[in-house]
Formats: sequence, structure tokens, C-alpha cells
Amino acid sequence: MQPAAMAIPKSDESWEKGKYGPIWPKTPANYGFTIIARVKPGRADAIRGYGAKLAKALESDPSLLAPLKLHYLRWVLFDDDTRFMYQGIFDTDFDKYTEDAVALFKKAGVDTVFENLEDFPEDWKTNPDAFVRFVRAHQCPSFLEYGEYPYVSTDEIKKALELKSAFSRMLEQMQ
Repeated sequence: MQPAAMAIPKSDESWEKGKYGPIWPKTPANYGFTIIARVKPGRADAIRGYGAKLAKALESDPSLLAPLKLHYLRWVLFDDDTRFMYQGIFDTDFDKYTEDAVALFKKAGVDTVFENLEDFPEDWKTNPDAFVRFVRAHQCPSFLEYGEYPYVSTDEIKKALELKSAFSRMLEQMQ
């Protein structure tokens, strides 16, 4: 397996259309997005608190976010806590990820960190279309993506790590 990079052209009418707009191509890093939005005044601490709450929830249930097929998430507050960046890489396309996220939050009975952002729809739990429109409106598309292990899914990575662990246990028993 060789590392790979992909230059991503600007979206135009030739791109395949999904339910909510153009479908970004799968890249060596898989699918993903970067959302940048303004923080509601005075809500930066709530965002940090939500991050701590999510980390704690994952300690209790490591598979909590598994339906999203995430490789990683990165949350950043910047410009004196007035703007927020949500960056994620995952195995499904943009529309499926956002629909799955709404379903997951509703099922788990939790809110989303996005509620602390300006212009986020208050009815997002009952109006997934509004949630997706917000995410698309705040999406900052990348123009280059790189993968050290290109096009590998989270399931493939987990299986490879399980196999490695099984081989290690087998070799230890043989000694």
C-alpha cells in the first residue's frame, strides 16, 4: 500500500448530486468535512464543556459514535473563541454522515455542539434537512487530501488490528 494524495477540483455542475447537493469525491483520506461557524456570544465554555461531556460518554461507551464510521474528529475554537471549527473524516458520504449524526443524537437523547453556533436551526431534531443545510452552508471544502493508508475504512483498520492482536497472542503462546 502506497500513500496517496488527491487534488480536489472546485465543485461544479458536473459533480454527482446527492439529496442535499453535490457529493464530494472519496479521497485517499475517505470522506470528510470542515465546518466553520460563528459561536453564539458567551457560548465558548459550553462548547468546551460539551467536548468534555462527549469524551466522558465515550469512556462509558466506546462504540457511541461507531454508526458514524469516523476516523477522527477535531474541534477548534479560534479568533478569541468567536469561531468554531468541526473537522471530521469518515467512511460515508457527506449526506449520509449528517443524517446518521441526527439519528444518533436523537436516539441517544443528546444535543449537538452545533446548538452553540449562530444560525443553527432550533428544530434540527425534527428537521434533519435544516441540520444538513446548516452543515453544507458552513462547509469549507478542502482542495487537497492525503492518506498514509489510502481509501481504508474504519472497519478494515479495526479488523487488521484485531488480526495483529490475535497473531501476537498466538506467537506468545508458542514461546
